[in-house]
Amino acid sequence: MKLYYATGTCSLSPHIVAIEAGIALELERVDIRKIPRVTETGADYAQVNPNLYVPALALDDGTILLEGTAIVQYLADLAPDSSLAPPPGSLARVRLQSWLGFIATELHKAFSPWLFHPEYGTQAQNVARSRIAARLDHVERHLASCGPYLLGDTFTVADAYLYTILSWSDVARVDLEAFPQVRALLASIGARPAVREAMHREASRQRA
Repeated sequence: MKLYYATGTCSLSPHIVAIEAGIALELERVDIRKIPRVTETGADYAQVNPNLYVPALALDDGTILLEGTAIVQYLADLAPDSSLAPPPGSLARVRLQSWLGFIATELHKAFSPWLFHPEYGTQAQNVARSRIAARLDHVERHLASCGPYLLGDTFTVADAYLYTILSWSDVARVDLEAFPQVRALLASIGARPAVREAMHREASRQRA
């Protein structure tokens, strides 16, 4: 399988999940700074994903999967013994999907584009930071009562996604000081070998 990715984006999440699951992926970097968007091999990325964003996962039979929340669940289900996602149809799986939806709509979309495009202005950025803080208060209270991970004692694809989005906090000037449980989660996940490996692979390919 091949993962189309861009360094510093949400495509880090499925990359982490694949390594955690022991699934080998070919990587192909997408230049998201330019239109038309091309991959490192010169391919037109619009032919892979007409929406032009990452990630995209190309399966061995040529099928293309889009949307990170779907891709991470697909990868987790290929390695059920990894415990990266509860079994399909279980109540725990619904809780996982609930967290994936929350992260995608309430955190991911609050960071981007508002905090990465200065042309939106300071007021829009401050509104985004305020909204993120309110949502992180929900995450903080949940972790305090049910942690250390979003689904309790087990690291899942939702944690990988949360880590990926909140790793943008320094660049986006989102203050995490009021959220010790969130900061502890990020530190714990950041120390995982799979996370370090994924980030190292992407950084090495970026320099190449």
